[in-house]
Amino acid sequence: MLKSELRAFHAVARFGGFSNAAKACNVSQPTLSTQVKALERRYKVELFNRVGREVHLTGPGKELMEITSRLVQAETDAESLLNSYRGFHAGALNLAAVGPFHATDMIVAYKQNYPGIDVQVKFGNSTHCFEQILSFDADVGIIAEVPVDERVTTLLYSVHEVVAFVNSDHHFYDRASISIHELDGEKTIRREAGSTTRTAIERELDNRDVKVDAVLELGSREAIWKAVEQGLGLGFVADFEFVPHPNLRPIPITDADIQTNYYLAFLKEREQSRLINSFCDVALGRNGKKSTWSPVA
Repeated sequence: MLKSELRAFHAVARFGGFSNAAKACNVSQPTLSTQVKALERRYKVELFNRVGREVHLTGPGKELMEITSRLVQAETDAESLLNSYRGFHAGALNLAAVGPFHATDMIVAYKQNYPGIDVQVKFGNSTHCFEQILSFDADVGIIAEVPVDERVTTLLYSVHEVVAFVNSDHHFYDRASISIHELDGEKTIRREAGSTTRTAIERELDNRDVKVDAVLELGSREAIWKAVEQGLGLGFVADFEFVPHPNLRPIPITDADIQTNYYLAFLKEREQSRLINSFCDVALGRNGKKSTWSPVA
């Protein structure tokens, strides 16, 4: 009984409410509610603050969520291990990625090697992807700059230069390159806080005492490209992410070392996961590198 009650609690906590959890788990809402209430009564603890239809984890609820996340992931890892002895033809791999550029190549290569593994990917900035790893919502992150965290293993995948890009009406458009000091006073469109590209360019601008005019902050690459195309300002992008466009052009910044590093990241406690190992080996192999471990036999 405890196992089913813990599953019910975890579902409600993960999906942010009884209704959402019931839909996701394909069970009735009263069933989940009964199981969670039984858990709370038995141990005389309140796991959720209930305000109308909204629920929020209490302190004990947050602590229990950390444990149930590990339990759920352990079951998934056990299933993946057992499936591997059938030829590694089944299972599910959840990825968190900062963008589709690296992720798409990795997924294509992985599916060619392991066609039976179901791969799902969610996109977000580096901060969001890192949180997905810590919460067990992602097995592997394909992310840029990451904080030092003893819980997480990171493997460098690639390094890329950050460039400016402008539309055809901009006075930089016909330039082969620019100096970072020429950015002083320029109208710019920037990504949201947590974006690695934004962090890299702003760090170098601060170091060189260059002041740009950030006229707009947008939360997606697509929105920034549209704003730059319409002449609201210039943008910044990792060089490999620039897609040829008839009205936009990338401009290298020649006298500044502005780079973004890209990593594969996963929890250290899951280093023996064959599913994670298999993905990292394929991904690093595409970049001419070799992983530092061997998959579990």
